[in-house]
Amino acid sequence: MKLKRYLQVTKPGIIFGNLISTVGGFLLASQGRLDWTLLLATVAGLSLVVASGCAINNCIDRDIDARMARTQKRVLVTGDMSPKAALAHGFVLGLAGFATLAIWTNVLALCCALFGFLIYVGVYSLYMKRKSVYGTLVGSLSGAVPPVAGYCAASGRFDSGAAILLLMFCLWQMPHSYAIAIFRFKDYEAAKIPVLPVVKGISEAKQQIVLYILAFAVATLLLVFYGYAGYGYLAVACATSLWWLKMALSGYKESTDDRVWARQVFFFSIITVTALSVMMAVDGQVPAHIGWML
Repeated sequence: MKLKRYLQVTKPGIIFGNLISTVGGFLLASQGRLDWTLLLATVAGLSLVVASGCAINNCIDRDIDARMARTQKRVLVTGDMSPKAALAHGFVLGLAGFATLAIWTNVLALCCALFGFLIYVGVYSLYMKRKSVYGTLVGSLSGAVPPVAGYCAASGRFDSGAAILLLMFCLWQMPHSYAIAIFRFKDYEAAKIPVLPVVKGISEAKQQIVLYILAFAVATLLLVFYGYAGYGYLAVACATSLWWLKMALSGYKESTDDRVWARQVFFFSIITVTALSVMMAVDGQVPAHIGWML
């Protein structure tokens, strides 16, 4: 079906993952004063922007996708959709998404979405992904935008809470992405994408995964320290972060199958970020005072 192709090119799984974190950021900032119209507009607008970025990314990456086993059946590689059609689809989605945010949310949410889009499409997809081992770090900025945009849409400000979310989700992206690069090592190697495991080896990637999970664990506690979340959130943050760290450290065992281990780290990263997004939504608090804001 033609409609199915237009859906597939937007990477629905990525859209859904971003939707969860967007709602988490929005409800954290709402503090029980939920505006359903604003929430729906924020989710719809950001989902359309993310879909647009993914469609355009598929156009840019079609040569890479043809060399990777897991992406060889994408519609632009198989020829089921033309690059021109995918690009036009991406532009229409982007215009609809940015218009939705501009009309029904606020300038900060719109600027967050625009920042994430430009980083993902312009900096990461067009250059950093192909040219630098630091492409993952740059890409993590765009991946951290949805919860921040959700927060800014609800609060109307960029304050210490938004900054903590940006830090948290940037740090989370790194072990998540490195784990993918390990269990998809042959794909990245075949496509000549300079991710850390391919450039510096799996041992270095394992070390970076542990360090980033440690940094992420500390960052999650900042929401409690600054009064944005309560003890329920704290319990979940500690439990998930420590279990994720334990899982990462198990990669140093001599009997470890690196691909199996990396898949486990990857899947638990999704559980971790989903659990935290839910707890931000249900256990958010009004801080006694906000340190700074824009």
